[in-house]
Amino acid sequence: MFTKNEILKQLETFEVAKGTIVTMHTSLKAVGQVDGGAEALLDTLVEFFTQDGGLFTVPTHTWDGDVFDMNTSYSCVGTFPKIAAAHQKGVRTVHPTHSMVVFGEKSRVQEFVKDEGIVDSPTSPKGCYGKIYDADGYVLLVGVGHNKNTYIHCVEEMLEVPNRLTVNAVERTVIHKDGREEKRYIRWFDPSGIRDVSEFFGKLEPAFRHYGCIIDGYIGNAKAQLCNARKMKEVIEIIYKSNNFGELMADHFPIDEKLYK
Repeated sequence: MFTKNEILKQLETFEVAKGTIVTMHTSLKAVGQVDGGAEALLDTLVEFFTQDGGLFTVPTHTWDGDVFDMNTSYSCVGTFPKIAAAHQKGVRTVHPTHSMVVFGEKSRVQEFVKDEGIVDSPTSPKGCYGKIYDADGYVLLVGVGHNKNTYIHCVEEMLEVPNRLTVNAVERTVIHKDGREEKRYIRWFDPSGIRDVSEFFGKLEPAFRHYGCIIDGYIGNAKAQLCNARKMKEVIEIIYKSNNFGELMADHFPIDEKLYK
């Protein structure tokens, strides 16, 4: 079982991310047992990454339904997001499909989340995912791979990669904490025959490593990757431009090294 101090010691590997914005995707099973459970792990991560004015965020997506009720802690992407959504100190964004819970200094949190009520795509560059890039922030993958790296969707939208978003929006309902219901219209992912492009995002990891985008470490028993958001965007842009923006995420075949070396 890992203690708080042991987790904090491991987090020192990721010291560079203090003071900026970190969003984390995690597998609790991979982390293993932590003294105090998942709640204590979350508190430790918040304590570490919100030092020096930083923000720590946990995606709490609800894309599997037509209604997002902010009065519940429901999330369709795992146990840890549900725990984050129930945390008293977190602020959950009002995005109808791709909400996240944000921890940190109140005024900075409010500035970070303020546009989630008007964005019209799952990971809009004008919303929280785009602001991770703006802040020179990081994506922390704990016990999971880049197929869980939602930020890559945002990068593809920044680069206007073809066949990623539908022309027509889908309707979703947000139930606010005061009970008010709001209709939102979101341009959805357009697979164009590809079941799920994120399934193949792991193909980008060798290129990320080639350009030094990743700092490796551990949290508990889980291998962890701290990934620089701006560098990842730069690498993805190099690859797509080299490929004349042809489709790269339709299959499991590796990306040709000639596209980025």
